[in-house]
Amino acid sequence: MASDSNMDREMILADFQACTGIDNIAEAITLLELNNWDLVAAINGVIPQENGILPSHFSSEASQTGPFGPHSQSEATAPAPSAPPSSASASSSSSPPSSSSQAFCPVQPSRHIVERQSRMLSFRVEYRQRSTEVVLEDASTVGDIKTILETELQVPVSKMQLKGWKSGDVSDSTVLRSLHLPKNNSLYVLTPDIAPSASTSQSSSAQQGLSNQNYLLIISHREAQRDYSLNFPASKTIQEVKRNISDLTNIPVRHQQWDGWPASASDDSMTLASSGISYPCHHLTVSRRSSPALTVEQTDECTDVHMVSDSEGDDFEDAPEFGVDESEVFGMGTSSFQKTPMMPENSENEGDALLHFTAEFSRRYGDCHPVFYIGSLEAASQEAFYGKARDRKLLAIYLHNDESVLSNVFCSQMMCADTIVSYLSQNFITWAWDVTKEANKARLLTMCTRHFGSVVAQTIRTYKTDQFPLLLIVMGKRTSNEVLNVIQGNTTVDELMMRLMGAMEIFTAQQQEDIKDEDEREARELVKREQDEAYRLSLEADRKKREAQEREEAEQVRQERIRKEQEEEREAIRLSLEQALPPEPKEEGGEPVSKLRIRTPSGEFLERRFLGSCKLQVLFDFIASKGYPSDEFKLLTTFPRRNITQIDPAWSLVEAKLFPQETLFLEAKE
Repeated sequence: MASDSNMDREMILADFQACTGIDNIAEAITLLELNNWDLVAAINGVIPQENGILPSHFSSEASQTGPFGPHSQSEATAPAPSAPPSSASASSSSSPPSSSSQAFCPVQPSRHIVERQSRMLSFRVEYRQRSTEVVLEDASTVGDIKTILETELQVPVSKMQLKGWKSGDVSDSTVLRSLHLPKNNSLYVLTPDIAPSASTSQSSSAQQGLSNQNYLLIISHREAQRDYSLNFPASKTIQEVKRNISDLTNIPVRHQQWDGWPASASDDSMTLASSGISYPCHHLTVSRRSSPALTVEQTDECTDVHMVSDSEGDDFEDAPEFGVDESEVFGMGTSSFQKTPMMPENSENEGDALLHFTAEFSRRYGDCHPVFYIGSLEAASQEAFYGKARDRKLLAIYLHNDESVLSNVFCSQMMCADTIVSYLSQNFITWAWDVTKEANKARLLTMCTRHFGSVVAQTIRTYKTDQFPLLLIVMGKRTSNEVLNVIQGNTTVDELMMRLMGAMEIFTAQQQEDIKDEDEREARELVKREQDEAYRLSLEADRKKREAQEREEAEQVRQERIRKEQEEEREAIRLSLEQALPPEPKEEGGEPVSKLRIRTPSGEFLERRFLGSCKLQVLFDFIASKGYPSDEFKLLTTFPRRNITQIDPAWSLVEAKLFPQETLFLEAKE
């Protein structure tokens, strides 16, 4: 039953939340989108038949219509249990949408056919590198979890602290339903009063090693004659594997029939590590569980219901359960199922997915196509929006859907046209994604919400399959990114080119403003840099000048100190020489006396009497004591000119012919 054609999506969302108890709107919308807004399929996906859907309380005629679906819904809204199928169908078709809400809402038990039991919650509990899975109803308490863990972990409840609750610490008496928990949860146990033992550590290490294994499950889909090679971590449960296969094969978990599970895998809550399957590779087979044979009367009833459902826009959701192939119902050939998908499902790397997309696009439509950017949407946005203003481009996001009849025409006639290819290559960064698979579509919506906001993601959600493919033209702005245009698949080459050119005109005007602002900003920054450089150079010159002055002053101080030291040294030598000189002899002494008169460089005269027997060294010491050392000055006679300082100091004045008197003069050495 195509629910979105019979009731408003807001009403479907309200019914879904009322039946499942899921308060998180985002989670509820995601689950509904995965089931194409089919309310019954979404409810059955959250509350499997064996856990959440009870048999109808109506007549045996209504219960014989098969599993809960569109047909059962029509009959459930009949005015009385004994009414014939035709009247039930008429009641369903003429009732307003609110009656559909009454048919699903568990608040009115007198008319509902779905009675929801307590939700089953799954808890993954970590304790000292050991992982334990606990599954129980949301009517249980926190203390019930601890009781189970006491048996599994051999840890007393009194010494156990259960952590990881999003609402903070909770008491043992807290009911799980009151915490509004998601279906899957992660907790951890702390036991500060219990020291880890060696055996515990070894056991934990072994368990950790087991949980780190990966299993390769080769699953054969019997009807499609196709094999899936899937890698799962050892911590994955059998139930989770079955749900993943449900996404791949469109076979609900309750309708799956498996071959290959070992006898030890008796509980779907078991992990692959504990199920007993072969490691590292295990072969399984899945098929759709065949429905029991129908009687003629039952077949007639089903036929009547089908006819009415079709008039209301049903899509024959459960046709395969009645032995009808979906491809035959919609007039689709088997070739469409053999087509290689444009993009693999659940690809870990966006770049690898785009490489596959480009290769498949070239294989289908030829090599003349836009150059698709290989990388994540974030990287494409960075390339288009965040370079220099002159280098920026528009971002074209091409969204492909193989289930749309417009895809082949749009790709071959529009995307591969020479003018379109050339224009996109010159002015756009083109990024592509395939939304044929629901998992890839959900991934795209998540990326769009993260990079462009929820409005863009909601816009994509509003487009139906037959409106694809889409070409989104996105322009980067200072604060946010704006979608300028959404081009649908039902267009022509001329119209596509006009809309691209229109977007380019808007972008060019914005780009010119950005270039002007960027140039002004760069000019201001250049002036500032020049000012900063001039200021830096001025500071550097001042610093060098100051340092040179400081060095000069320091040198002057040093030289002055040296000069003083030298003067002090000379004065000390002079005084010592002056004290060591023999006394000046008298003129009338008994010994011969030589009277010497010495002219200094300043013009002054030094006069003194010496004994004729005195050595020249005594004369040199006398001159030095007056401040004229012999190593700096030379003593000369007037005529004939002789350098007395070159004569042996041991000679006497008589021997040096400086007797009885002589006039000498001092001259500085060169």
